[in-house]
Amino acid sequence: MELSPESIRKQLDVWPVARLATQGLNGSPHQVPIVFVGLGDCLWSPVDGKPKRAGELVRVRNIRAHPTVSLLLDHYDNDWNALWWIRIEARARVLEPSEPRGDAAFQAALAALAEKYPQYEEVPLLQDSPTLLVFDTLQIRSWCASSSAA
Repeated sequence: MELSPESIRKQLDVWPVARLATQGLNGSPHQVPIVFVGLGDCLWSPVDGKPKRAGELVRVRNIRAHPTVSLLLDHYDNDWNALWWIRIEARARVLEPSEPRGDAAFQAALAALAEKYPQYEEVPLLQDSPTLLVFDTLQIRSWCASSSAA
């Protein structure tokens, strides 16, 4: 069974984490969990102030080289009737506006991220260089084990 469009939208609004799969520079897969918000047909994810290794993140490098990505949201439960997943194929962009305060979409994404994740009251929403990853949805696939999972 597939999730209904309404169920998919609801999960995109409330689900806390997605797994982002990118293609590495050598062709190998790279997966990492990300936080995100959905605005319109796009998903947005920050390069936030949580501790990170020095230099550009692998996901950012990979997106610059190979912008086609996949995001996975999923729910596992011991009751297999409650299982579901959503897979989003997308074209990703790295958005680093020179003046982020002047970019309305950038500001809307920041406000939505701060609202969805109260943790950003304690952790900086952006690093020194303001960067958001933008995922333009190409295709959404879903599955659920039963109508109760939807």
